[in-house]
Amino acid sequence: MSNKMRYIGLMSGTSADGIDLALVEFDEDQPQQANGASLLASYYQAYDNNTQQKIMSLYNASANEIDRAGSLNIELAQQFSQAIIKFLQQEKLSSANITAIGCHGQTIRHRPVKTSQITTPFTLQIGCLQTLALLTGIRVVGDFRTKDIALGGQGAPLVPAFHQAIFGSTEKDVFVVNIGGIANITFLPKNSPHKTTGFDTGPGNALMDYWFELHQSGRYDAKGQWANSGQVCHKLLQAMLSEPYFSQAAPKSTGREYFNAQWLAKFTDQSRLTPADIQATLTALTAKTIAQEINQLSTKSDVYICGGGIENNYLVSLLNQKLNNHLVVNTQTKNINSDSLEAMAFAWLALAFDKNIFGNIPAVTGANKPAVLGISVKP
Repeated sequence: MSNKMRYIGLMSGTSADGIDLALVEFDEDQPQQANGASLLASYYQAYDNNTQQKIMSLYNASANEIDRAGSLNIELAQQFSQAIIKFLQQEKLSSANITAIGCHGQTIRHRPVKTSQITTPFTLQIGCLQTLALLTGIRVVGDFRTKDIALGGQGAPLVPAFHQAIFGSTEKDVFVVNIGGIANITFLPKNSPHKTTGFDTGPGNALMDYWFELHQSGRYDAKGQWANSGQVCHKLLQAMLSEPYFSQAAPKSTGREYFNAQWLAKFTDQSRLTPADIQATLTALTAKTIAQEINQLSTKSDVYICGGGIENNYLVSLLNQKLNNHLVVNTQTKNINSDSLEAMAFAWLALAFDKNIFGNIPAVTGANKPAVLGISVKP
């Protein structure tokens, strides 16, 4: 009889909309393939507007940012712990039932390559692991990205190792597309797991959400209805697509430090387009930059989409148009809640730490060798 272990994966993405939790059960006898991974339950706790603004204000250099980041580091750990305690109560479990929490934390700065301003690459996720461990009474495994950066990698994306175990096929090429604030893809070529690759394609929901909040009421364009009321401006789209990041070869990763209000202003400050037309064009930008990468890597595949962007019907319709030779489906077709996939991946990365399994794929991140990722903090 196989032994089962339960981990909680915790993810808060670049959209800074809230905390995703996944309760995952693993078969201890086969952790390497993650074949025994089973999502038992999920939980979501939204950030209030004040917390979201505190996070987003730290995406770029600003006044008094060390004090604000240090304080928010503890505050987020407190919110993470509150969410986990509520989650355990919902599932009628105690801290003793959980082997560990795999905590991604909240990225506030991701600078994976040298620039004239950044002489040493780094990545920074906050949400104090020690505070989280003490408040929940559960061991926490976190800080997954730092070692990959130390090994010359981008520190991202890290989920392809998990995707490979869950979605890999010997019969067809497979893509997993996560559309969060930033969009990223994992490519799983049939019969060639050693050729797995993955990278950030560019903006996912980040620019659309920013533009919507600026001109409408609410945090995001529900179902893409506002974008759908506008017209895509192909001249503006082509100007945006000239951004060097989009033609850069993988490995590559990016964040809201790159694709943000300042970046968008370069293209829109003198524009005479309606706000709805610009929203339609931003949606097309996300769809185009995802689809062109997929089409370059494979002529026919299964494309599993997940993340908040799948709720944007207009965006999904554009993706289907641009990927008409591919089968575009929700990860739900594999009995995996699309909102929980990334949180599941960090539960698996905590398991990988415990079992001494490599958590990165050098061909994906650019690291000079595979490594066991993370640090462990006991309560």
